[in-house]
Amino acid sequence: MASIEKFWKPESYISEIVSNDYRTADVFKKFGINYCCSGQVSILEACKAKGIDYADVEEELCNATRNIYISNTTHFSEWKIDFLIDYIINIHHAYLYQALPSLELRLISFIGGHKKKYPELLPISQVVTELSKFLLHHNRHEEEIIFPYIKQIDAAYRRKESYGNLFVRTLRKPLSNIEKEHDLINEQLGKLKLYTNDYLPPTNACTNHKVLYHKLKEFHNDLVQHKHLEKNILFTRAIEIEQQLLQL
Repeated sequence: MASIEKFWKPESYISEIVSNDYRTADVFKKFGINYCCSGQVSILEACKAKGIDYADVEEELCNATRNIYISNTTHFSEWKIDFLIDYIINIHHAYLYQALPSLELRLISFIGGHKKKYPELLPISQVVTELSKFLLHHNRHEEEIIFPYIKQIDAAYRRKESYGNLFVRTLRKPLSNIEKEHDLINEQLGKLKLYTNDYLPPTNACTNHKVLYHKLKEFHNDLVQHKHLEKNILFTRAIEIEQQLLQL
């Protein structure tokens, strides 16, 4: 269920809006409105100065701050496998494809003028770059090889096909490799938590700095949920299906 509760007014300062919800930063960036050090102007004033329709900005802000809740009682393990795979691809993989390039660029841009004051930014950027390269390859491999195979054996099992065992190429070896990759991902996420002080920005951090840390934490949380759905639910069920097919 999606919900939206506006916490701003036309006369609200831009910097205060971003401080209240980091997701609004991308909206102001899209419209070319400065939200950091010179953000002590109201939305309405900024729109007039830029010749932008305030209604357009407000609509984008509403979309950006819309919360979508998934109930804690959601039983992912009871979802059909093909639906679970589609969910992982269209929610978690799609998020990474969109978020990682933007996050890398944001880091590069911010580090330029702040690396001396905040030396931890360099290792943070290195971790994100390594994760980005690794995850994009990792996701493509799943989408092109692993997921289609799981859908194939699941369909054979549900139809109780007598020749279903012919589809079994044994997931254990490729999943063993993926498990090692998940361990590597967890190791890198651990480094991010360490370098960012558990995503807590410095007390003297500017708005841009705070937005960056919020986005890193968002990335971390999404990746943890993503890997949980794969490792603890999808792949576990796939191995069970392989075993059942071999007994047909």
